[in-house]
Amino acid sequence: MPTITASNLEAVCRRIADARGSRPAEAQQVAANLVTANLKGHDSHGVGMLPRYIKATYTGELQINQHAEVVTDHGLIVQIDGHAGYGQVIGQEAMEIAIERTKIFGMCIVTIRNAHHLCRIGAWGEQCAAAGFVSMHHVNAYGHVGMVAPFRGTDARFTTNPYCIVLPATGNNPPTVMDFATSQIAAGKVRVAKNKGEQAPEGALIDHKGQPTTDPWVLYQEPKGALGPAGGPAAGHKGYGMALINELFAGVLSGGDTCRPETDHENDVILNGMLSIVIDPDKMTDRAAFNAEIDATIAHVKASPAADPAKPVLVPGDPERETMAKRGAEGVPIDDETWRELLEAGETVGVPADELRRLAAVN
Repeated sequence: MPTITASNLEAVCRRIADARGSRPAEAQQVAANLVTANLKGHDSHGVGMLPRYIKATYTGELQINQHAEVVTDHGLIVQIDGHAGYGQVIGQEAMEIAIERTKIFGMCIVTIRNAHHLCRIGAWGEQCAAAGFVSMHHVNAYGHVGMVAPFRGTDARFTTNPYCIVLPATGNNPPTVMDFATSQIAAGKVRVAKNKGEQAPEGALIDHKGQPTTDPWVLYQEPKGALGPAGGPAAGHKGYGMALINELFAGVLSGGDTCRPETDHENDVILNGMLSIVIDPDKMTDRAAFNAEIDATIAHVKASPAADPAKPVLVPGDPERETMAKRGAEGVPIDDETWRELLEAGETVGVPADELRRLAAVN
């Protein structure tokens, strides 16, 4: 398993995207976004996605060098079509529009339809937080067969439909970043387990008969199994309810599609819809009071005595920051199968494996 510095890993991804025809800015956006996901510990949304993206460019399911198009503009409500462009580009451009409108109106509701995989949704909340704004993001996917079973169901009916909410940094705290799949775990984490030859966590998967399993291959071999909703057998109705709301909010209000057999694509692509709500706290309360109350509340929560002294109470965003500090210093571990797939993707676009190994500084 190679360990690669973030800058070298970016260079590898940038080279592959560039060779496929992305303009320099797009290649850089894609590479930086994917590597940041790895740095924050979300390998499910990291560089392991790039080989799948490259394949999608050959089937036409991912269109390189596309930009966010505003298709409906009502001032503080904006609808955007991504034209199957890289989600890393469409997401960033959509949030730039939302941020500018929020500066004018105090808030903005923006929807995205037909974006290729928007990847780690926390990135878009963090972009809004950097501007000083609160944001909420509901996401669905279509063009891809279902992967998640509804509560009490035994087969897949929708995808992992993430939800994200981010608060900006305050006087004492960095941004609070809550970003989670409404399935028990993200589908990409099952892919990582498969690539590593490991088992999936207990309670995350069911087989094609609806029985619990830890075999990650049930999502990749026929007859397929499914992920369960967040909350598991005891509280899966909560994850399922959130998944369904995200499906309808993101798929219907964006003017896009929902995850049904009628919207599947032949090549099992990932197209995302997203409904984002961005708010300027200054229009609702005094910023100093806003910061002080957040800081006081976080301090109160973190003061709870830890059940295990080695595992103190955290708030959303803390695990990612800890992992980013560690991997930023030590490098990003890439499992052997993901590295093989990256080298193969490079060969596909005409970049020799030896060149990518040199860029990565690995043998």
